[in-house]
Amino acid sequence: MGSSQRKKNEKKKDFQKTKFKVGKEKAKAANFTDTSFKSRAIVMGQQSLSTTAPDVIQQFKHSLSLASSSKSDKQRRESLAYLTGQLSAEPPVNPVGTHGVLQKLLPLITDSSTPVRSQLLKLLQVLPPAEVRHSTEQAIMFIRAGMTHLSADISNDTLGVMEWLLNVAEDDLVTCPGGWVKTLNTFCALMGWALSSSNQGWSSAPRATLKAKGAVTYARQITTLAKFLEAGLRPETTIPEDESQTWENLYRIPRDSNAFEYLNLYGTRRDEEGEMYPNREARQRVFERKFLEAIMKGADHAKKEGGATGRAAATLDKVLQQGMGDYESATAVDTEDLLSLW
Repeated sequence: MGSSQRKKNEKKKDFQKTKFKVGKEKAKAANFTDTSFKSRAIVMGQQSLSTTAPDVIQQFKHSLSLASSSKSDKQRRESLAYLTGQLSAEPPVNPVGTHGVLQKLLPLITDSSTPVRSQLLKLLQVLPPAEVRHSTEQAIMFIRAGMTHLSADISNDTLGVMEWLLNVAEDDLVTCPGGWVKTLNTFCALMGWALSSSNQGWSSAPRATLKAKGAVTYARQITTLAKFLEAGLRPETTIPEDESQTWENLYRIPRDSNAFEYLNLYGTRRDEEGEMYPNREARQRVFERKFLEAIMKGADHAKKEGGATGRAAATLDKVLQQGMGDYESATAVDTEDLLSLW
C-alpha cells in the first residue's frame, strides 16, 4: 500500500461515528470467577505431611501454648478444656509440671472472656494441691490484680480463684511474702473499707460504688474475707509434750522447698507489706494495728443491711472474735506494766 492510500484511510477515521452500547450489562453467573489477573508464579507454604499424629506430650504443650497466647477466645477456651481433660485423666498427663502450667495460665485470671475464665477455674481445681503450694506466692499476685480489676465481672470471677487457693494452700497463702498484709489491703480496697492510717493517704469516706454493688457479690466478698482471716488467725497446733517427739521436731529436716525463706538472707529488703508473717502472733499484731478498726466498722455497716450481706458480716464478726479474742496489744501490756510500777 502506498503512502497516499494510508493517508486516505487515516482521514476516514476522523469521520467515522463510534457506536456506543446502550442498556444494562448481562448479569454474571453465580459461579463466575474473575481470571483477568496475571501471575508469574504461585508460591505455596511448605507443609509437612505425616501418617502418624503427634504424641500426647506434644499435643499438651501445643494446647498450653495456644491457651496462653492465642488471640481467639474460642481457641483459648477449647485449649483449656483439653488441658483439663488431660490433667484429670488417670494417670494425669502433665509433661511440664504444675509450676509450668500455672506460670503459663495464671495471667488468664484477668482474661476478657468469661468462658475462658470459667474454664480456667475448672482446670485449677484438678491440679494436685501438694504441688500448687510451691506456686502460692506467684498465684496470689495475679489474684490480687484480678480482685482490683476495673471490670466487675473479672473481679467477681477472681473471688472463685481466691477460694480455690484458700482450699488448697491456705497456710502457704498467709505466710508467703506479701500474702498477709497486701491481700488484706486488696480486700479493703475491693469493698471500700477505708483504712484509718494516715500513712496510706486513704479517705475515711466509703466508696460511692458500694451502693450500686449487688448484695450477692458483696456478701461473697465478705465471706471470702472471713475465710482468709480464719486461715491467718487460727490458733496454731501445739508441739507434743513428749520429750522424744520434741527433740525429733527440733532436729527434723524441713520438708518445705525453702524452709528459711522468712529470714530473707539473700533476697531484696522487704517493706512491711511484702514481709512474711510465719506465725499467728505476728499476723495478729499487724492486723490489730492496721486493719482491725476498718474491718470492724465495715462489718457493722454490713450487718445493718440484712439478708445475705448481714449473714456474711455476722460470720466475719465471729471469725474476728475467735481470732483476736485472746490477743493483747503491746500498748495495753505496756500500760499495765506502768500501772503496776506506779
